[in-house]
Amino acid sequence: MATHTTNIHTPAFSLFAPIRAFFAALGRAMIVAAENSSRMKRIEAFNAMTDEQLAERGLKREDIVRHVFQDLMYV
Repeated sequence: MATHTTNIHTPAFSLFAPIRAFFAALGRAMIVAAENSSRMKRIEAFNAMTDEQLAERGLKREDIVRHVFQDLMYV
């Protein structure tokens, strides 16, 4: 069994730390916004259905995202 350890030294202060923190916070905010969107809630509701329930609606599991975003995607 082999193991590998890497120690990366990071300086106590970095000129890019505030910029990195800003973009990290922006990324987290985008994730929260996406997870709380009505489209995401619809996708979760469809995913909770059985394949038979989806078939009654004329959907297959792999088509859920395309169905929810059909007004934005022209595929």
